[in-house]
Amino acid sequence: MATSPLSMQVDMDDFLPASEEEKAYMVQMRPSSTFFRDGCRRLFKNKVAFVSMIVIILITLSSIFLPMVWPYSYKTQLGVQPGHPVDPSFNNLAPMEYSTTELAAKERGETVFPHIFGTDDHGRDYFIRIVYGTRISLAVGFFASIIVLVVGMTLGSVAGFMGGRVDMVIMRIVDVIYSLPDMLMVILLASVMRETLGPVLEGTVLQAIGSNIISLFIIFALLYWCSMARLIRGQILSLREQEYVLAAESTGAKAGWIIKTHLIPNCISVIIISTALQIPSAIFTESFLSFLGLGVNAPMPSLGSLASEALNGITSYSYRLVIPAIVISLIVLGLNLFGDGLRDAFDPKLNQ
Repeated sequence: MATSPLSMQVDMDDFLPASEEEKAYMVQMRPSSTFFRDGCRRLFKNKVAFVSMIVIILITLSSIFLPMVWPYSYKTQLGVQPGHPVDPSFNNLAPMEYSTTELAAKERGETVFPHIFGTDDHGRDYFIRIVYGTRISLAVGFFASIIVLVVGMTLGSVAGFMGGRVDMVIMRIVDVIYSLPDMLMVILLASVMRETLGPVLEGTVLQAIGSNIISLFIIFALLYWCSMARLIRGQILSLREQEYVLAAESTGAKAGWIIKTHLIPNCISVIIISTALQIPSAIFTESFLSFLGLGVNAPMPSLGSLASEALNGITSYSYRLVIPAIVISLIVLGLNLFGDGLRDAFDPKLNQ
Protein backbone atom coordinates (compact mmCIF):
# COMPACT_ATOMS: atom_id res chain seq x y z
CA MET A 1 0.00 0.00 0.00
CA ALA A 2 1.46 3.33 -1.10
CA THR A 3 1.85 6.01 1.53
CA SER A 4 0.79 9.61 1.12
CA PRO A 5 3.55 12.07 0.15
CA LEU A 6 2.65 14.15 3.21
CA SER A 7 2.76 11.18 5.57
CA MET A 8 5.53 10.91 8.16
CA GLN A 9 5.48 7.14 7.90
CA VAL A 10 8.76 5.59 6.69
CA ASP A 11 8.52 3.61 3.44
CA MET A 12 10.31 0.36 4.21
CA ASP A 13 10.70 -0.41 0.49
CA ASP A 14 13.41 2.23 0.35
CA PHE A 15 15.59 0.09 2.62
CA LEU A 16 15.41 -3.11 0.58
CA PRO A 17 18.80 -4.39 -0.68
CA ALA A 18 19.61 -3.31 -4.22
CA SER A 19 19.55 -5.91 -6.94
CA GLU A 20 22.59 -6.75 -9.06
CA GLU A 21 21.15 -4.78 -12.02
CA GLU A 22 20.62 -1.72 -9.84
CA LYS A 23 24.16 -2.00 -8.47
CA ALA A 24 25.63 -2.23 -11.97
CA TYR A 25 23.63 0.83 -13.02
CA MET A 26 24.74 2.88 -10.03
CA VAL A 27 28.45 2.11 -10.42
CA GLN A 28 28.55 3.06 -14.09
CA MET A 29 31.03 5.90 -14.41
CA ARG A 30 32.63 7.78 -17.27
CA PRO A 31 35.95 6.12 -18.20
CA SER A 32 39.05 8.01 -17.16
CA SER A 33 40.46 10.37 -19.74
CA THR A 34 43.19 12.95 -20.22
CA PHE A 35 43.34 16.49 -21.50
CA PHE A 36 44.92 15.39 -24.77
CA ARG A 37 42.36 12.62 -25.32
CA ASP A 38 39.45 14.96 -24.66
CA GLY A 39 40.94 17.51 -27.05
CA CYS A 40 41.39 14.90 -29.79
CA ARG A 41 37.79 13.78 -29.32
CA ARG A 42 36.55 17.34 -29.77
CA LEU A 43 38.88 17.84 -32.74
CA PHE A 44 37.58 14.75 -34.56
CA LYS A 45 34.00 15.93 -34.05
CA ASN A 46 34.88 19.15 -35.91
CA LYS A 47 34.33 18.00 -39.50
CA VAL A 48 35.99 21.03 -41.13
CA ALA A 49 39.15 20.67 -39.02
CA PHE A 50 39.23 16.90 -39.50
CA VAL A 51 38.94 17.16 -43.30
CA SER A 52 41.61 19.88 -43.32
CA MET A 53 43.92 17.62 -41.30
CA ILE A 54 43.39 14.75 -43.76
CA VAL A 55 44.13 17.06 -46.72
CA ILE A 56 47.35 18.34 -45.11
CA ILE A 57 48.47 14.79 -44.29
CA LEU A 58 47.82 13.62 -47.86
CA ILE A 59 49.69 16.60 -49.33
CA THR A 60 52.62 16.04 -46.96
CA LEU A 61 52.86 12.30 -47.64
CA SER A 62 52.59 12.89 -51.40
CA SER A 63 55.40 15.46 -51.32
CA ILE A 64 57.61 13.02 -49.40
CA PHE A 65 57.02 9.74 -51.24
CA LEU A 66 56.07 10.70 -54.81
CA PRO A 67 59.60 11.92 -55.75
CA MET A 68 60.92 8.51 -54.69
CA VAL A 69 58.88 6.63 -57.31
CA TRP A 70 58.38 9.26 -60.01
CA PRO A 71 60.42 8.52 -63.17
CA TYR A 72 61.42 12.17 -63.65
CA SER A 73 63.57 14.40 -61.45
CA TYR A 74 62.83 18.00 -60.60
CA LYS A 75 66.15 19.19 -62.09
CA THR A 76 66.60 16.83 -65.05
CA GLN A 77 66.29 18.50 -68.45
CA LEU A 78 64.71 15.73 -70.48
CA GLY A 79 65.85 17.08 -73.84
CA VAL A 80 69.52 17.25 -72.83
CA GLN A 81 71.54 14.03 -72.92
CA PRO A 82 75.35 13.71 -72.91
CA GLY A 83 76.68 13.02 -76.37
CA HIS A 84 73.42 13.90 -78.09
CA PRO A 85 72.12 17.16 -79.56
CA VAL A 86 69.57 19.11 -77.54
CA ASP A 87 66.00 18.05 -78.28
CA PRO A 88 63.80 21.19 -78.14
CA SER A 89 60.58 19.19 -78.45
CA PHE A 90 60.70 18.53 -74.68
CA ASN A 91 60.38 22.23 -73.88
CA ASN A 92 57.03 23.84 -73.00
CA LEU A 93 54.91 20.73 -73.37
CA ALA A 94 51.22 21.13 -72.50
CA PRO A 95 49.65 18.87 -69.84
CA MET A 96 49.56 15.21 -70.95
CA GLU A 97 51.48 16.06 -74.14
CA TYR A 98 54.46 14.05 -75.44
CA SER A 99 57.61 15.22 -77.19
CA THR A 100 58.59 14.06 -80.66
CA THR A 101 61.09 11.60 -79.21
CA GLU A 102 58.49 10.15 -76.84
CA LEU A 103 55.89 9.81 -79.61
CA ALA A 104 58.41 7.87 -81.67
CA ALA A 105 59.10 5.64 -78.65
CA LYS A 106 55.37 4.99 -78.21
CA GLU A 107 55.10 3.99 -81.86
CA ARG A 108 57.84 1.43 -81.26
CA GLY A 109 55.73 -0.02 -78.44
CA GLU A 110 57.77 1.38 -75.56
CA THR A 111 56.08 2.63 -72.40
CA VAL A 112 56.40 6.36 -71.88
CA PHE A 113 55.26 7.98 -68.65
CA PRO A 114 53.08 11.06 -69.35
CA HIS A 115 53.83 14.60 -68.26
CA ILE A 116 50.73 15.33 -66.17
CA PHE A 117 51.34 19.10 -65.99
CA GLY A 118 53.59 19.26 -69.04
CA THR A 119 57.14 20.61 -68.93
CA ASP A 120 58.70 24.02 -68.39
CA ASP A 121 60.85 26.03 -70.79
CA HIS A 122 63.92 23.95 -69.80
CA GLY A 123 62.25 20.61 -70.51
CA ARG A 124 61.78 19.66 -66.84
CA ASP A 125 58.66 17.75 -65.75
CA TYR A 126 56.38 20.34 -64.15
CA PHE A 127 54.37 17.95 -61.99
CA ILE A 128 57.38 16.69 -60.05
CA ARG A 129 58.61 20.27 -59.67
CA ILE A 130 55.25 21.17 -58.10
CA VAL A 131 55.49 18.16 -55.78
CA TYR A 132 59.08 18.94 -54.82
CA GLY A 133 58.25 22.63 -54.39
CA THR A 134 55.44 21.61 -52.03
CA ARG A 135 57.93 19.55 -50.03
CA ILE A 136 60.33 22.50 -49.76
CA SER A 137 57.58 24.94 -48.74
CA LEU A 138 56.18 22.54 -46.12
CA ALA A 139 59.65 21.78 -44.75
CA VAL A 140 60.47 25.47 -44.44
CA GLY A 141 57.10 26.12 -42.76
CA PHE A 142 57.49 23.31 -40.22
CA PHE A 143 61.13 23.99 -39.35
CA ALA A 144 60.55 27.74 -39.15
CA SER A 145 57.64 27.11 -36.77
CA ILE A 146 59.86 24.95 -34.58
CA ILE A 147 62.46 27.73 -34.46
CA VAL A 148 59.77 30.27 -33.56
CA LEU A 149 58.43 27.88 -30.91
CA VAL A 150 61.82 27.37 -29.26
CA VAL A 151 62.80 31.05 -29.24
CA GLY A 152 59.36 32.38 -28.29
CA MET A 153 58.73 29.75 -25.61
CA THR A 154 62.15 30.30 -24.02
CA LEU A 155 62.00 34.10 -23.91
CA GLY A 156 58.30 34.24 -23.04
CA SER A 157 58.59 31.81 -20.15
CA VAL A 158 61.69 33.54 -18.78
CA ALA A 159 60.03 36.98 -19.02
CA GLY A 160 56.82 35.79 -17.38
CA PHE A 161 58.47 33.91 -14.52
CA MET A 162 61.35 36.23 -13.71
CA GLY A 163 59.43 39.51 -14.03
CA GLY A 164 61.07 42.76 -13.07
CA ARG A 165 63.87 44.09 -15.25
CA VAL A 166 64.18 40.87 -17.22
CA ASP A 167 60.53 41.05 -18.23
CA MET A 168 60.83 44.75 -19.04
CA VAL A 169 63.89 44.28 -21.29
CA ILE A 170 62.37 41.36 -23.24
CA MET A 171 59.03 43.10 -23.71
CA ARG A 172 60.71 46.31 -24.90
CA ILE A 173 62.58 44.26 -27.50
CA VAL A 174 59.22 42.82 -28.56
CA ASP A 175 57.76 46.32 -28.85
CA VAL A 176 60.70 47.46 -30.99
CA ILE A 177 60.32 44.50 -33.36
CA TYR A 178 56.56 45.08 -33.61
CA SER A 179 57.21 48.72 -34.55
CA LEU A 180 59.34 47.74 -37.56
CA PRO A 181 57.70 47.36 -41.00
CA ASP A 182 57.38 43.61 -41.27
CA MET A 183 57.78 42.87 -44.98
CA LEU A 184 60.43 45.55 -45.49
CA MET A 185 62.63 44.09 -42.75
CA VAL A 186 62.17 40.58 -44.12
CA ILE A 187 63.22 41.67 -47.63
CA LEU A 188 66.21 43.67 -46.38
CA LEU A 189 67.46 40.90 -44.09
CA ALA A 190 67.01 38.26 -46.79
CA SER A 191 68.96 40.38 -49.30
CA VAL A 192 71.83 41.07 -46.88
CA MET A 193 72.10 37.52 -45.52
CA ARG A 194 72.06 35.98 -48.98
CA GLU A 195 75.26 37.90 -49.80
CA THR A 196 76.98 37.41 -46.44
CA LEU A 197 76.14 33.72 -45.87
CA GLY A 198 77.13 32.51 -49.33
CA PRO A 199 80.95 32.57 -48.81
CA VAL A 200 80.59 31.26 -45.25
CA LEU A 201 78.62 28.15 -46.28
CA GLU A 202 80.97 27.12 -49.10
CA GLY A 203 82.51 23.72 -48.46
CA THR A 204 80.17 22.93 -45.54
CA VAL A 205 77.24 20.56 -45.15
CA LEU A 206 74.84 23.51 -45.25
CA GLN A 207 75.95 24.46 -48.77
CA ALA A 208 73.47 21.94 -50.24
CA ILE A 209 70.61 23.64 -48.40
CA GLY A 210 71.59 27.05 -49.71
CA SER A 211 72.20 30.43 -48.17
CA ASN A 212 68.66 31.61 -48.92
CA ILE A 213 67.03 28.87 -46.83
CA ILE A 214 69.45 29.48 -43.95
CA SER A 215 68.70 33.19 -44.11
CA LEU A 216 64.97 32.42 -44.00
CA PHE A 217 65.42 30.46 -40.78
CA ILE A 218 67.48 33.28 -39.27
CA ILE A 219 64.77 35.79 -40.22
CA PHE A 220 62.11 33.72 -38.49
CA ALA A 221 64.30 33.39 -35.41
CA LEU A 222 64.85 37.17 -35.31
CA LEU A 223 61.40 38.54 -36.16
CA TYR A 224 58.59 36.01 -35.82
CA TRP A 225 58.92 34.86 -32.20
CA CYS A 226 57.25 37.91 -30.65
CA SER A 227 53.62 36.77 -30.74
CA MET A 228 54.54 33.35 -29.33
CA ALA A 229 56.56 34.97 -26.53
CA ARG A 230 53.73 37.34 -25.56
CA LEU A 231 51.17 34.53 -25.43
CA ILE A 232 53.35 32.27 -23.27
CA ARG A 233 54.35 35.20 -21.04
CA GLY A 234 50.68 35.94 -20.36
CA GLN A 235 50.05 32.31 -19.42
CA ILE A 236 53.10 32.17 -17.17
CA LEU A 237 52.06 35.36 -15.36
CA SER A 238 48.70 33.79 -14.47
CA LEU A 239 50.24 30.47 -13.42
CA ARG A 240 53.26 31.53 -11.37
CA GLU A 241 51.08 32.52 -8.38
CA GLN A 242 49.46 29.08 -8.16
CA GLU A 243 49.95 27.03 -5.00
CA TYR A 244 52.02 24.29 -6.63
CA VAL A 245 54.50 26.87 -7.95
CA LEU A 246 54.80 28.49 -4.53
CA ALA A 247 55.28 25.05 -2.97
CA ALA A 248 58.07 24.25 -5.44
CA GLU A 249 59.79 27.58 -4.71
CA SER A 250 59.54 26.98 -0.96
CA THR A 251 61.39 23.65 -1.36
CA GLY A 252 64.28 25.42 -3.08
CA ALA A 253 63.53 24.35 -6.67
CA LYS A 254 65.35 26.33 -9.35
CA ALA A 255 63.53 28.58 -11.80
CA GLY A 256 64.44 26.46 -14.82
CA TRP A 257 63.10 23.30 -13.21
CA ILE A 258 59.83 24.99 -12.23
CA ILE A 259 59.35 26.34 -15.75
CA LYS A 260 60.04 22.97 -17.41
CA THR A 261 58.14 20.83 -14.92
CA HIS A 262 55.14 22.94 -13.90
CA LEU A 263 54.60 25.97 -16.10
CA ILE A 264 55.31 24.82 -19.67
CA PRO A 265 53.11 21.67 -19.40
CA ASN A 266 50.22 23.85 -18.21
CA CYS A 267 50.68 26.10 -21.28
CA ILE A 268 50.66 23.20 -23.72
CA SER A 269 47.30 24.14 -25.26
CA VAL A 270 48.50 27.66 -26.12
CA ILE A 271 51.78 26.25 -27.47
CA ILE A 272 50.06 23.71 -29.75
CA ILE A 273 47.58 26.24 -31.11
CA SER A 274 50.14 28.99 -31.71
CA THR A 275 52.56 26.61 -33.43
CA ALA A 276 49.84 25.24 -35.71
CA LEU A 277 48.78 28.76 -36.72
CA GLN A 278 52.41 29.82 -37.27
CA ILE A 279 53.03 27.19 -39.97
CA PRO A 280 50.81 28.77 -42.69
CA SER A 281 52.34 32.18 -41.94
CA ALA A 282 55.83 30.74 -42.43
CA ILE A 283 54.82 29.01 -45.68
CA PHE A 284 53.29 32.21 -47.01
CA THR A 285 56.41 34.21 -46.11
CA GLU A 286 58.67 31.65 -47.82
CA SER A 287 56.48 31.67 -50.94
CA PHE A 288 56.47 35.46 -50.96
CA LEU A 289 60.28 35.70 -50.69
CA SER A 290 60.77 32.97 -53.32
CA PHE A 291 58.42 34.86 -55.60
CA LEU A 292 60.70 37.90 -55.24
CA GLY A 293 63.81 35.80 -55.92
CA LEU A 294 64.99 35.72 -52.30
CA GLY A 295 63.95 32.15 -51.55
CA VAL A 296 65.44 28.81 -52.56
CA ASN A 297 68.44 28.56 -54.89
CA ALA A 298 67.86 27.37 -58.47
CA PRO A 299 67.27 24.72 -59.70
CA MET A 300 65.61 23.71 -56.44
CA PRO A 301 61.95 24.72 -56.70
CA SER A 302 59.47 26.05 -54.20
CA LEU A 303 55.88 27.05 -54.82
CA GLY A 304 56.77 30.73 -54.74
CA SER A 305 59.69 30.40 -57.16
CA LEU A 306 57.54 28.33 -59.54
CA ALA A 307 54.91 31.06 -59.55
CA SER A 308 57.60 33.67 -60.18
CA GLU A 309 59.05 31.72 -63.11
CA ALA A 310 55.56 31.32 -64.58
CA LEU A 311 55.21 35.09 -65.00
CA ASN A 312 57.55 35.00 -68.00
CA GLY A 313 55.03 32.98 -70.03
CA ILE A 314 51.79 33.89 -68.33
CA THR A 315 50.02 34.67 -71.62
CA SER A 316 50.94 31.36 -73.26
CA TYR A 317 51.21 29.04 -70.25
CA SER A 318 48.93 30.55 -67.61
CA TYR A 319 48.36 27.16 -65.96
CA ARG A 320 51.95 27.26 -64.66
CA LEU A 321 50.96 30.19 -62.44
CA VAL A 322 47.52 28.84 -61.52
CA ILE A 323 48.74 25.42 -60.32
CA PRO A 324 51.28 26.59 -57.68
CA ALA A 325 48.86 29.35 -56.60
CA ILE A 326 46.13 26.74 -56.00
CA VAL A 327 48.54 24.50 -54.05
CA ILE A 328 49.69 27.41 -51.85
CA SER A 329 46.08 28.44 -51.20
CA LEU A 330 45.06 24.87 -50.39
CA ILE A 331 47.93 24.36 -47.94
CA VAL A 332 47.49 27.72 -46.18
CA LEU A 333 43.69 27.35 -46.00
CA GLY A 334 43.93 23.79 -44.70
CA LEU A 335 46.47 24.71 -42.02
CA ASN A 336 44.44 27.74 -40.93
CA LEU A 337 41.23 25.70 -40.62
CA PHE A 338 43.12 22.96 -38.78
CA GLY A 339 44.63 25.55 -36.43
CA ASP A 340 41.19 26.97 -35.71
CA GLY A 341 39.97 23.46 -34.93
CA LEU A 342 42.90 22.91 -32.57
CA ARG A 343 42.06 26.16 -30.79
CA ASP A 344 38.42 25.15 -30.39
CA ALA A 345 39.40 21.67 -29.16
CA PHE A 346 42.31 22.41 -26.82
CA ASP A 347 41.58 25.89 -25.43
CA PRO A 348 40.08 25.26 -21.97
CA LYS A 349 38.42 28.68 -21.92
CA LEU A 350 36.30 27.72 -24.95
CA ASN A 351 35.15 24.42 -23.41
CA GLN A 352 33.93 25.50 -20.00
